[in-house]
Amino acid sequence: MSDTTDYVPPRVWTWQKGSGGRFANINRPIAGPTHDKDLPVGRHPMQLYSLGTPNGVKVTIMLEELLALGHAGAEYDAWLINIGQGDQFSSGFVSANPNSKIPALVDHSGPEPIRVFESGAILIHLAEKFSAFLPTDPAARAECLSWLFWQVGSAPYLGGGLGHFYAYAPIKIEYAIDRFAMEVKRQMDVLDRRLGESEYLGGADYTIADMAVWPWYGGMAKGLLYEAGEFLQVQEYKNVIRWADQLGERPAVKRGRMVNKASGDPATQLRERHEASDFDTQTQDKIAPKE
Repeated sequence: MSDTTDYVPPRVWTWQKGSGGRFANINRPIAGPTHDKDLPVGRHPMQLYSLGTPNGVKVTIMLEELLALGHAGAEYDAWLINIGQGDQFSSGFVSANPNSKIPALVDHSGPEPIRVFESGAILIHLAEKFSAFLPTDPAARAECLSWLFWQVGSAPYLGGGLGHFYAYAPIKIEYAIDRFAMEVKRQMDVLDRRLGESEYLGGADYTIADMAVWPWYGGMAKGLLYEAGEFLQVQEYKNVIRWADQLGERPAVKRGRMVNKASGDPATQLRERHEASDFDTQTQDKIAPKE
């Protein structure tokens, strides 16, 4: 790898398979499957194929919140997709999500299965299907969707931007880290100002906007992402911390955080979820990888 001060982009870019640091084995410039493997299908209407990253947690929180409201049709099987091992490039997963990113949902509640990919689209699909967590008043709906899509557009700066260059890049590039740190702090200030005037992002009510933003920016506010809390001085954002703590105490959020989680304390992991009772009867064979 060339020293960053000497690097001049070539006239034509070529793929260096060994580049990319920690994620070199799963990053590639082409789409499509790498191997044939069907996705498993459980008995519930909703089949989720995911991993307990912030984008995956959005959807498991939503499903658990719907079940908490009594929507039996939101019962789901959550299957673990190990992106480190390339599960997202199986033929079955690519059929569910041609973009090969988690999460992917297949809704089997109708006459024909419906695939939904991209976490924001999944949240809207579920909210509209069950008439929950998405306001019907035009102004409130617009506010909710505006914050939802704010997250969709902003989080890449926090994840693939700051997260990659601060925590995962094989070399530390001062310009890249400074550029993305500045943008993430600006985003945190945007949220802090909003949450200083409103209990939730969409207004007085808890919505899919909060579910989308919380796993990323709530995690950052609590210093849980990339161990960058001190670096970004996240304690400055008092309103975001208040909101992050408030949502973090919701039982459905606590359950949603566990589903498809495959790292950290084993006691916080439920690698696959197929019944509500899985949370109550959690045992080591359910949370540990099968040999």
